[in-house]
Amino acid sequence: MPPGAVPWLHDLCRCIARWLYRPACRVRIRGLERVPRTGPVVLVANHSSLIEPQLIFGMLPRRSVFLVKQELFVGAVGWFLHRIGQVPVRRGVPDRSALLTVTRLLRDGGLVGVFPEGTRGSGDVVEAQQGAAWLVRASGAVVLPVAVRGTLRPPGSRWRLRPVVDVFVGEPFGLDVAAGRAGLAQATERIRATLAALVHAVDSARDPHAARHGDR
Repeated sequence: MPPGAVPWLHDLCRCIARWLYRPACRVRIRGLERVPRTGPVVLVANHSSLIEPQLIFGMLPRRSVFLVKQELFVGAVGWFLHRIGQVPVRRGVPDRSALLTVTRLLRDGGLVGVFPEGTRGSGDVVEAQQGAAWLVRASGAVVLPVAVRGTLRPPGSRWRLRPVVDVFVGEPFGLDVAAGRAGLAQATERIRATLAALVHAVDSARDPHAARHGDR
């Protein structure tokens, strides 16, 4: 855990997050057995709403640290995020301080969560930033892809009654990140393509009617 984190509060919040959305959503989690129980892991997930980070944080069978946009670290919310062990990161620029903090955690055998798209959107993983590949190169961690669908309400639609939300954990894989910018770019593309393929597989498995209307 990062400096200043309170382990018991972290564990309590994991328990709360595990059940927080159950009354409002029908959450289906598959592949949880693929999460490595020990050792350094860089978890990469798609991002289309504020719900994904909390769902993943709650479902994981081990403690996790996520890179969270710096704008949220203000006031009571910022204090709380620090205490449960989350790390602020500046978006759009290489944030060396945040990356070095989580690299140390990875070298100690931790699990770090990254949303490589960088911001919320469709969650299709059309683009990816290089932070995840950089962490893998610096720590030797394995990559764990996680796809989440069903959290994004289709544009113009009304309130949905207990929508189905799918969380699918893919197979962890090792990644050899070569030196230099080219190596980083190639590794980033492999991460992006693997995660995008997992998202597509979840889309294909979901209800066709929902997929046609963007409820993915």
